[in-house]
Amino acid sequence: MDISHKSIANDYFSADQKEAVRLAVARAEARSSGEIATMVVSESDRYREAEALGALLLSGFVAVVVAVLLHHVTIWTYIPLVFLLYFPALLFLRRFPRLKLSFVGPRRLAEAVSERALVAFYQQGLYRTRMETGILIFISLLERKVWIVGDRGINEKIPPGYWKTLAERLAQGLRAGRGAEAVCEVVEACGSELERHFPRREDDRNELPDEMIIS
Repeated sequence: MDISHKSIANDYFSADQKEAVRLAVARAEARSSGEIATMVVSESDRYREAEALGALLLSGFVAVVVAVLLHHVTIWTYIPLVFLLYFPALLFLRRFPRLKLSFVGPRRLAEAVSERALVAFYQQGLYRTRMETGILIFISLLERKVWIVGDRGINEKIPPGYWKTLAERLAQGLRAGRGAEAVCEVVEACGSELERHFPRREDDRNELPDEMIIS
């Protein structure tokens, strides 16, 4: 992901908010054998097919408007105008990426976020914890969606529906403008559930950094 996209995720939470999340993770992990990681990305996918479709429709609409204003509506005017306007329209959608989501179906959005979260789970090494008790709280800002991924040891005892409930709770917090507070609340809830099923052992150690991962 390029620097500008990463800066969106990096600037979403303030330094104080990131520190509050880090402390929440440390407190939650101190009560159990689990490892909790929080991650924020600007978007889970570029949705290039949506960019192409949106640019085509937008350039086509503007071409019609221009042709009407010029009182010269012919196929020989329209097609060149669409071609000329396509790339400016594409740049416009890339400058305002939320607009292209209008051309992405809800299933495609959900799949993009879940796939990106699974990739991140393995890239960040959460599958390598000693007791297979790693949890990734994954936030995708463009889609305003959250995905929580648990390792095998956790999924044997905690049903996936529990994570979906927490993910929706966090997504609602993001939409309401209280993202950092919602992250801390969900981290606390994860810690409580981990404590119930995986109480802390004397030889436990912190296997993963507590800081929020930005990508």
